[in-house]
Amino acid sequence: MEWQPRCHPGRVTQNDSDNETGRAAHDTDGDLPLPPEVLAGRLYEVFAVLGPLYRRVTKAVELKAPIVGLSIGVRAVLELLRARGPLTVPQMGRALAVSRQFVQRMVNEAADGDLVEAVPNPAHQRSSLIRLTDAGRTAIDDLIARESRLMEQVGGDITGADIDTCVHVLTQLLAVFEDADGK
Repeated sequence: MEWQPRCHPGRVTQNDSDNETGRAAHDTDGDLPLPPEVLAGRLYEVFAVLGPLYRRVTKAVELKAPIVGLSIGVRAVLELLRARGPLTVPQMGRALAVSRQFVQRMVNEAADGDLVEAVPNPAHQRSSLIRLTDAGRTAIDDLIARESRLMEQVGGDITGADIDTCVHVLTQLLAVFEDADGK
């Protein structure tokens, strides 16, 4: 039987009968916080889903991206600038949890495609602000609109509360691992 996370109602998982994880002994319906030893196992389930999901989404985006001409790295930069406005390369590196050098390569690639431009930074003479050009905004808006149409096909019984909970948990995990790059 293929492993499925416990969050899929009506599906039996390999671990449902496995009391080693403490699942039967603790509330897993969300009424009470889980003890650390149970929480760790449940969070492992989240990561077990996130890895394949990330790889599948990355593959789908890379396959569709040539239509717009965006690599995953450039896309991440454009999305960040779309969400936050002009930023320096170091600010983008921190926000994306990648090296400044990687961001600089992505910014250079985006600039070569006239998707971003450097503008003076009043707060720092040597670190320009990078902002979207009109072409960059159009490219990322078009890509997001196309992907939104694809996501509309998800269907199922996902509620707003489900999405809120998912975002809440992932945001907490992101905060826990914020310093994972050693800085």
